[in-house]
Amino acid sequence: MTKKQLTAKAKKIKLLILDVDGVMTDGSIILDNKGNEFKRFNVRDGHGIKMIQRTGIKVAIITGRRSKVVDIRAKELGITDVFQRVFKKSAIYGELLGKYNCRDENAAFMGDDIVDVELLKRAGLSAVPADADEEAKKYADIVMKKSGGRGAVRELTDMILKASGLWEKVSGEFLV
Repeated sequence: MTKKQLTAKAKKIKLLILDVDGVMTDGSIILDNKGNEFKRFNVRDGHGIKMIQRTGIKVAIITGRRSKVVDIRAKELGITDVFQRVFKKSAIYGELLGKYNCRDENAAFMGDDIVDVELLKRAGLSAVPADADEEAKKYADIVMKKSGGRGAVRELTDMILKASGLWEKVSGEFLV
């Protein structure tokens, strides 16, 4: 896909939907002896999410696993649409489109594995981290340069903001 085509798709985005493991994290699941789960989130990814939210673009999470850590991180980021332990993500995707009065072309989705293919095919703008599963990469509009949990989300949010002409609005206060 050309840069011009990606820009045209990115300009239409009103809703960003993210998977968690392998997208917002590096995919590692760390468990201690007591069964406590730990995940590592990238602070720049989080800042990209906050910047895109300030423009009015909604952000949601749909993930196949259930983790209290995800609830905590979502709350920190002000993400209220959090759906966990979802095997068939397309049903929730449809609910989100209805809730925010969007069509497929208004949704961006970032996933990383075969379970995400259905949404990668359906979303108006689909992206995967650099280290995504090869099967998922086949269906993405763009493969990010950065890996999951290592800046891939920020790379996507920056791309959407710049394509939409909203970058100056959210970055201007920092670049004075």
